Amino acid sequence: MNEAIILIGSNINPQKNIRDCLIHLTDRLTVLTRSRIWKTESLGSKGPNFLNLAIKANTTLDEKQLKMSVLRKIEDQLKRVRLSNKNAPRTIDLDTIIFNNRIIDNDLWVKGFIAIPIAELMPSLCFPGSTRNLKVIAEELKSSEQAELFIPPEGFFLN
Repeated sequence: MNEAIILIGSNINPQKNIRDCLIHLTDRLTVLTRSRIWKTESLGSKGPNFLNLAIKANTTLDEKQLKMSVLRKIEDQLKRVRLSNKNAPRTIDLDTIIFNNRIIDNDLWVKGFIAIPIAELMPSLCFPGSTRNLKVIAEELKSSEQAELFIPPEGFFLN
């Protein structure tokens, strides 16, 4: 069994798309836990704010199979359009950040929209070669990137 930490983001109809995405993920993976939802400014292009959260899930798939057979298919189902500007607004964005305790995306340490939700799942994860953990880094990024906790409407989550 493999363990994946997956970041979920959306800034086009984000409440609906994140809720639909969670339903699809729950159908395909064993979702163990999730972070709260955080609202962050769009980076790299003008657009609406993003809503982001992270999940921890178990899967029998390897990293590439997870990306191609699950994450990309869900993005396609939710009408994700890939443009030349990788920071353009999108219905859904799914990225594996950590796979079997191996960090896949080193932006984890410098981008609040990644660090903040994942710190809720893995607060004691330390920056390589340092004693600074993800919880401390996320707290620093919260204020510099103006991240706000998003409180979803009642009934948003199925469980």
